Parts: sequence; C-alpha cells; structure tokens
Amino acid sequence: MRNIQRTILWIAGLLFCLPSSSSNPVVIGNSRFTFITDHLVRMEYAQQGKFLNDSTLFAVDRTPRCTEVKVERKEGNRYIMTTPAMRVEYYNDGFPFGQTNLFVYFRNGDSPKEKRWYIASRQSRNLLGAVTTLDDVEGPIDRQEGLLSRDGWYLINDTGKEVLKNGWVATRDRNHVQDLYLFVYGNDYKAALKSLQTVSGPSPMTRKYVHGSWYCRWWNYTDEDYRQLVREYREHDFPLDIMVFDMGWHTQNAKVGTGHAGTRGWTGYSWNRKLIPEPEKLIKDFKDDHIYVVLNEHPHDGIRPHEDSYQAFVRDLGVDTQQTGVPLFDAGNRDYMNAFMKHAHQESDSMGVAFWWLDWQQDYLYPLVRGTNMKHLPWMNHIYYNYSSGNHLRGAGFSRWAGWGDHRHPIQFSGDAVGNWNLLRFEVDLTTTSGNAGCFFWAHDLGGFYDGTDPELYTRWTQFGLLNSSLRIHSVYDEKLDRRPWLWGVEAEKAMHRIYHLRSQLMPYIYSSVRQCHTDMLPLNRGMYIEYPDEEKAYQYPGQFLFGDLLLGAPITAKGEGEKKIATQEVWLPGGTDWYNFFTGERQEGGQVIKTKSPLEQFPLFIKGGCPLPMQPYTERMCSTPLTELIVRCYPGKEGANNTYILYEDDGLTQDYLQGKYATTRLNYQKSGGQTIITVSPVEGTYEGQPRKRAYRIELPGIPVQARVSVNGKKARTTPNQELNGVIVPIKVMDIHKPVVIKIQ
Repeated sequence: MRNIQRTILWIAGLLFCLPSSSSNPVVIGNSRFTFITDHLVRMEYAQQGKFLNDSTLFAVDRTPRCTEVKVERKEGNRYIMTTPAMRVEYYNDGFPFGQTNLFVYFRNGDSPKEKRWYIASRQSRNLLGAVTTLDDVEGPIDRQEGLLSRDGWYLINDTGKEVLKNGWVATRDRNHVQDLYLFVYGNDYKAALKSLQTVSGPSPMTRKYVHGSWYCRWWNYTDEDYRQLVREYREHDFPLDIMVFDMGWHTQNAKVGTGHAGTRGWTGYSWNRKLIPEPEKLIKDFKDDHIYVVLNEHPHDGIRPHEDSYQAFVRDLGVDTQQTGVPLFDAGNRDYMNAFMKHAHQESDSMGVAFWWLDWQQDYLYPLVRGTNMKHLPWMNHIYYNYSSGNHLRGAGFSRWAGWGDHRHPIQFSGDAVGNWNLLRFEVDLTTTSGNAGCFFWAHDLGGFYDGTDPELYTRWTQFGLLNSSLRIHSVYDEKLDRRPWLWGVEAEKAMHRIYHLRSQLMPYIYSSVRQCHTDMLPLNRGMYIEYPDEEKAYQYPGQFLFGDLLLGAPITAKGEGEKKIATQEVWLPGGTDWYNFFTGERQEGGQVIKTKSPLEQFPLFIKGGCPLPMQPYTERMCSTPLTELIVRCYPGKEGANNTYILYEDDGLTQDYLQGKYATTRLNYQKSGGQTIITVSPVEGTYEGQPRKRAYRIELPGIPVQARVSVNGKKARTTPNQELNGVIVPIKVMDIHKPVVIKIQ
C-alpha cells in the first residue's frame, strides 16, 4: 500500500513539473502576478482574492504585454514563472509576500552569474532621481531614488495608495494587502524606462512654447511695465515666448484665511486693475504677438469674500455661509473643486491666459487631501493638468515634482533656490538624474531665485539653461535683482545673447527630442549611462549629459580665471564617433577624456560627427514661427558613416498628434569612398498649419571651399562661412514632398 502511495505521489509530482502555458496574469491563491512587460511584473496579495483593477496616480495601464510567460508548478505548492528577462519562484504558503516565499532571478548585463531579488533586498547602487523642490536650497541635498540602478532592478511599492474611481480619488479596499511593481532590467536602462511608460503612461507632448524663452520675476509690474519689457526684448535682440505674471496681477487685500509667509495676500483671483486696468487687452495684444501669458497661483486659501467671484462661487457651491462660514479649500471634494476651477480660473482663461503656475508650498499647513492619506501636490498636479487640457488643447502643468506618475503632468518648477556655484553644480546633476524617474522637463530659475548677483555665475547658469527643457529666468522681490540679460554688463550680455540665439536656432532639434520623451520615454537630459551602460566612465562624470541624441553638454559650474574667465573642465567623449566643439568646430576623437578650456562666451558643448542636426534661422518667437527654412548642419563623419535623424513637427498646441496629425522628415548622412551624401527625404504626414513649401540651408563645417557639391544632380552654389570653417549650400524654396539629395566630393 505504501509503495502505491509513493507511486501516486511520484506521478503527481511529475505532472506538476510539466510546463504548462498560462494566461497572463497568473493567479495563485490570494496572489496575482501580472507580467506587464518582459521586464516588469506586478505582484499582488489580496485577502479573499480581491485584486485591484482601478488605476492609481502611478499605475494607469496594467495591460499584460508579455506574451512569453512560462509557468511551472512544482511539488509542495511551489511555482516558477519565467519571461525572457526574469524567473519568479513563488511558494504559496498562504501568507503575504515575505523573505521565504518569493524570489526573482535575473542577469545583470553580461555577467554569467544570476542575481536574486527578494522582499528584503535594498538598493545599493541606485543612480538617483528627482527632488520635490529646491526651495531655499543652497547646495546638494538628498534625492529620491530613481528607476535606474546598477543593481539591475527597482521596486515601486504602490501598496495602500489611493485609487481613481470615476475620475476622482478614493481609498482602496483594505483586503488589498500588497501591490508591488518589480522592474528587472540588468543594465538595459532603456527597457526599464519603456516599462515605466507602459504601466504609468507616456509623457505627453507638451505645448511647444513652454520650451522657449520665459520672462519671470516677482514684482508688481503695471500694464505699461509689461509692454516695455517686450519692447526691450526686441530692442536688445533677445527672443521671448512666455511672460509670467507673478502675484502682483491679483489683489492682495484678504481679511480672512490661513495665509503664508506672514501674509494672507498670496492667494488671489481678482485682477488688480490699478496695476493692470485692462488685462483682456494686454493679454490679447501679447497673444497676437505670439507671447503667452502665465499666471502665478497659490490656491491654499481658496476663494474668499474679497474676491469678485465670491458670491457666485458660494451660490454654485450651495452653502449658506451664515451657517458654515467661508468655505475652506478642499481639494478632495469634487463639488468644491469644480466650483473653484470655474470661479477662480474661467474669467482669466477667457481673456486668453495660457496656463497657471501652481505654486503649491503649503503641505505644512494642509498635509493631506481630506479623507485620504495623499499629499496635496500629486493630486493637485493631476487636477490642474487635466483642467488645462480642455478645448482639445494639450495639458500644461507648471508645478513642483510629485513623484511616480507625475511625468504625465509636465512641466516641472524646481522651486526657489539660492543662486551660488554649489547649487548650479548640483542642479546640473539633478536635472540628469531626474530623468531616471521620468521627470524630464524642469523649468529652473536660471541664476537662482535668491542672491546670485555675480554676472559670471548668471552667464554660466544661462549656458546650462540652453540645455534645459525651458530657458526660464526668475528672481525674488528685490529691486536690485532683475535677470533681464542686458542688465548684467557688456560681456555677460554678449555671452547670453549668443545662448538665446542658439536656443532659437536649435528649436527643431529640441522639439524632436521632446518627441522622444513621448514615444520612447527617453529623457531630454540623458545620463551618459543610458546610451553607454557598459562604459564605466559613463558613471563617473555627473556634470555632463546627452541633450537628445546628438549633443553632449558639460556646463561650467565653477569660476573661471583671468580677464576672460577661462574655466577648465574634464569631459568624457564616448568612442565610436568623432565629436566636434559646437563653438569652435574643433574635432575630438571619441573614446577619451579631454580637458577643455572655455572663456565666458563658450562652454563644453559637443556634437556627434556624421549626424544631421535640424535647425532653423534665428527668430524672436522660436516656438511659433513656421519652419519655412530648414537648416541641416552636418559635421564630418567617419568613413562608412550612415546615420539618420528624424525631424518631428506638429501644430505645437493641440491633441491632434494623438490622431496621427504630425509630420516627420528623415535626414540621412552617408560617407563612403570619398563621397558624402546628405539626403532630406520627402516629408511624411500632415498637420494643421503645416508649411507646404520650404527653403533649405545645408551647413557643412570642415568642408573646403573647393569641394564639388551638387543638389539633386545639379552643380550647386556654395558660400564659404568663416564661423563654421566650412561652406553653406543654400537651396531655394521647394515642395516639402520632394527629396533633396546633396553630394559632396
């Protein structure tokens, strides 16, 4: 009898070991494993199998996309689940996930040895992420962890976080005990970021103008002051796209409220018509000139009796203020927020205000959204971004960083930092590591909010701003501190003028790089290790980064020497290509560390050789001027080079891009047998306002004047250019659907 029992057990064990195809997700008792991608598994434990399908602010799409999940059941209630990137071993002992019942195995890079993750594993080599704010910060501070780690894995714990039901925040079922998202990627950092995009949603396309030049200052400007600012930008030949109205735009005579910073005046929604008598006309005039107006807002005190809209607000809210008093700001109350948005924003929105600067600093007053365990910032960012996306416009947020999932609410405001060299140095590194968490679009206070009165420091900060998502200046309420570039001395103005013009010229490339954030979840400011994960030096130079695919920046973050303020800096140039100094045209071979020396008007900025760089002629409205002349600049490539860059275009404002209304242009560079061929392929796709014809200017640094150049088979006229140390090939206006082929011999 005992032998028969042993035989039965042996057969049963054999059957349990047989591989069986399984649906995805995999449910085992009170546990559910959803393999969202090859590199990402969601692991839930829920009493009575009450698993969670509602979205959270982090997880908005848990659709399982991994099609190769192999499930094996072993003896003793043990299971093995395998994808191309990981192996999950689980012992169903009836308890939540712990140190003895759940293990995940994977390989890290080219290492032949497997690594093991379990519930008590801790990060030891995390590549860091973002911060919520730099308010009052003078130098380096602790950062949050990012998704990318040399440990090869990262865990996002969404346990207990609020869910979204019918578009509003709600608490989750207490039976849902654990909600873990394990990213396993080795050193394939792009796969990790792509998995984050899959579960947390893509970073949406921004309104193009947010990537332009901003003027922002805390000051009580009048209507005429604002108009004079615009005139000065034009007179001094600086571009301008956004004008920010700080708190002076609204009245500040509140008698009730919690207040902040010793005053009740920071929250306000009624126009100060003593300073700005006709805001409708001012905003319209600016908008007609393609300058967009943004309003600062501190909403923590809500709408109070001194506001023009107060009576209509409480009437819509349906409250008897004689009984209840002034309604307190209540972000968790849907009725309150609907009435608030209507009466706080709609009047100004109807005037043409572009979007609102949510300057939330009041978690110390109101730590949590009422009825939840959620802080205000992530929820407010969600509400404000969705509100701003009405009328088929793309959303436009402008607020502090709120953590996982907040990449869906661009752009980010980094707060009121102190202007000094230590903070600039930290901000450069922070901007790069923030991309590891999906925080792609910092709009820093260039020069710092406080202090920062050294023209050299401000100039170097502006050079860093060239390689930010926005070229935005700002400063505290101080008569002596105004960051208009022409107020900082001749040498500083000259250097910053060059940067502002270059920003305008680079906008086609910058906007195409923003598109990569949306489609591929690749940061705009990209850590070197994302592209070169196997190179140890990619981890050793935190002061440099890739800006898109083609540019490498290493901003100066220390004082220079001598009259020309020459700053010395080491820069690592990856191998496999030549690199060219963008300012001098000097060629450097890749695969080495070089020591650069930069006078005040330059900084270490390099471009890959043999890659087409899309640009445009300088324009004072860099984000709204139609691209009727496309500049393609190509630095010499190595023999055998064959590189393509995709220029992206759309209307820059609406959500039409989600319906495929956009255009791409393939730009190709080939070099073989002493001949270079540059091809501008026909434009593919259409969008509203698209130019049907355009001229071209092919810029060829390093090409001698005597070179033979043809365009579409015909000998071309070339113009020597001393600044490029090369030639320019002008091409007359032609249909965008016709190819342009330039051959150089």
